[in-house]
Amino acid sequence: MSIDRVVLAFAGGMILFALLLGYIGFPTVSVILLAFVGLNLLQSAFTGFCPLAIVLKKLGFQSGCAFN
Repeated sequence: MSIDRVVLAFAGGMILFALLLGYIGFPTVSVILLAFVGLNLLQSAFTGFCPLAIVLKKLGFQSGCAFN
């Protein structure tokens, strides 16, 4: 699995986790987490910088098209 796919899967998982937090009664934490994930995805689309991609590269995952 490439770094790109892991980053997208992780972001999707974090969004679902934030929605679950909001559902069980932590709306403030949920909104903060959703905002963080959304802003990180948006800035990485323009800059190509993603902290998770750096960690995954050091762990030995193969590079994809978006994060080298």
